[in-house]
Amino acid sequence: MKSVGVVETRFLDLPRPLPLDCGRDLTGVRVAYETYGTLSPDRDNVILVCHALSGDAHAAGVAASPPEEGTREGYAKGLGWWDGMIGPGKAFDTDRYFVVSTNLLGGCRGTTGPSSTDPATGEPYGPDFPVITVADMVRCERAFLDELGIDRLAAVAGGSLGGMQALEWAVRYPTQVDAIVVIASTHALQPQGVAWNAIARESIMRDPDWQGGRYYGTGRSPDAGMGVARMVGHITYLSAPGLAEKFGRRLRDGLNYTITEPEFEVESYLRHQAAAFVRRFDANTYLYLSRALTYFELGPLDDVRARTLLISFSSDWLYPPAASQEIADTLTKLGKSVENHVIDAPYGHDCFLLEEARQTPIVRRFLEGRA
Repeated sequence: MKSVGVVETRFLDLPRPLPLDCGRDLTGVRVAYETYGTLSPDRDNVILVCHALSGDAHAAGVAASPPEEGTREGYAKGLGWWDGMIGPGKAFDTDRYFVVSTNLLGGCRGTTGPSSTDPATGEPYGPDFPVITVADMVRCERAFLDELGIDRLAAVAGGSLGGMQALEWAVRYPTQVDAIVVIASTHALQPQGVAWNAIARESIMRDPDWQGGRYYGTGRSPDAGMGVARMVGHITYLSAPGLAEKFGRRLRDGLNYTITEPEFEVESYLRHQAAAFVRRFDANTYLYLSRALTYFELGPLDDVRARTLLISFSSDWLYPPAASQEIADTLTKLGKSVENHVIDAPYGHDCFLLEEARQTPIVRRFLEGRA
């Protein structure tokens, strides 16, 4: 299938302060975004794509200015993180839909976040950035779309934290969303997920180079703690069978009897993931987005009008199929339109990025209104 081609990330500054759940207003918010496809004359073919914790606005096509590190391991440099799902003839068909992807509020890839300049001080926000929620992210997306003159969405779609945003859209703006596509997500992260996120944040904050979050411009940043946080997070995205299949207990070069260097292939892989992540992501952003993710708890679904598609994966213990089933059961009892699909796959939470070919026909049928 064809790609959407070369894509330029654009930026939009919100003209009004953004009210937040913490009680503060955030002024001078900038949103990084990309678009794919053509907006219809009636502006009724818009799909908003929401990314997961470590994603960004570059969801499809080839970046006009590729970053040093991409968001997908094994992908060609500069290729969008959901390129297999967005484009002509794909799940989100750009021959039919105008797809919009933004970097979420609190991000570090163009949208205002902790590493951005605080207009009140001229210095990076750092720990002075307000604590945000998924509802704040959605509120920011709504304000951004208002500036584009888009009142209603044909669909909101996303995986993981992106799926939480899609759910929040359906609850917060029920008359403005026709459908939601929620992949590998949940109504609330379970205690084990909350605990792993807490460990990841602690690893950053206990790194002396974190400096209470004021490390910008000091020449030191909490790379060690951030690397450990990425290792912890990455393991939660995988499954035990998936790890066994990919690595087993293979050694890199026999036993060298060292406690400081990686001996097993899986250890080397985690170090590689940590090093790559540190080069492209901001530690404070990780703290803020991780906290927002753990805060999320979906409100009542009584007013939801959007048709809902739920997709989960059998081996995903972090966002398990049972969570999607709970949402489906609640919507069904309320007489709402909902589909729930479980895909049998061994790769854990990462399936939502790896199993694009199996998701595509499900999403296409749903968006076309076919069961």
